[in-house]
Amino acid sequence: MDGPGIRYVVFFQGCPLRCIYCHNPDTWPARGGREMTVEELVETILPYKLFLRRGGVTLTGGEPLAQSGFVHELIDALHTHGLHVAIDTAGSIPLDQCRPAVDAADMLLLDIKALDAGLCRIICGSDGSRAKALLEYCQGVRKPVWLRHVVVPDYTLDEKRLRELAAYLKPFTCIERVELLPFHQMGSYKWAAEKLPYALQDKRTPTQEEMENARKIFSDAGLKVQ
Repeated sequence: MDGPGIRYVVFFQGCPLRCIYCHNPDTWPARGGREMTVEELVETILPYKLFLRRGGVTLTGGEPLAQSGFVHELIDALHTHGLHVAIDTAGSIPLDQCRPAVDAADMLLLDIKALDAGLCRIICGSDGSRAKALLEYCQGVRKPVWLRHVVVPDYTLDEKRLRELAAYLKPFTCIERVELLPFHQMGSYKWAAEKLPYALQDKRTPTQEEMENARKIFSDAGLKVQ
């Protein structure tokens, strides 16, 4: 899910990470997409305001916080129209660069790639420390978070790693829910279109039983899990 209720989703161009299972590798480069002002973007969203009154707008990407100044202005503009705004982020931008945008958002959808720094580097090219710092900040300011974690066979589909992650997340009262997302191949065609080497071509999707077992680990830790 992209947040509560019916959402208008805005995709931002540019991301510093290179996740091996990314389903939007076309958004990696900073250049590309359609350039718009805050005012132009708001005008494209407002015709749907009636449908969004019990939902809102979700800013995703790419990494929206890579354009944190624009995101901050956009959130402020959307708030003047009474719209709820969520930021979907991997926490890859230093907090001192994106704090105003984070503070302005109504909630975050935060992706933790892996708890272990070494595995996190393999998955996305970063040790994950910035994402952890962002989660800790959200805890301190009581910013609502939906925590996301992609479950990939031979990487994150591991009982010990899942238990360690659940134990780490348990004390964070800002986390309203945990979404465990099964790896899939639906975005693999984009890697071919971008002529990028794709390391997970032969990886399978976790079974329903494996996902149920993973979710039980988190629910047993007292976390609300999807």
